Amino acid sequence: MKVLEKMNKVELEEKLAQGNYVLFFTAAWCPDCTFIKPAMPELEAEYADYEFFLVDRDDNIELCQDLMIMGIPSFVVYRDGKEAGRFVNKQRKTKQQIQEFLNDIK
Repeated sequence: MKVLEKMNKVELEEKLAQGNYVLFFTAAWCPDCTFIKPAMPELEAEYADYEFFLVDRDDNIELCQDLMIMGIPSFVVYRDGKEAGRFVNKQRKTKQQIQEFLNDIK
């Protein structure tokens, strides 16, 4: 999974202008993020039509604020530069919950 460099919302939308993306918002200190990280390679393989980016909340705090990411781990899907869906809250997420979220986007 690629790591998203530090950027603002305008830069993000330009970077994601074409294609399908899943942004995985996380932080090294977050136990619920650590819980789901082992499942991420499987999710990337299962949803190969999306490019996945890991977004470190601490490196991109302003971006998280602009996108209203108030809890982690969280997931936001972009299609051609526009937000297509979000799974954002402070609760632990399972692989099955993320699959259900991504299936609902398709």
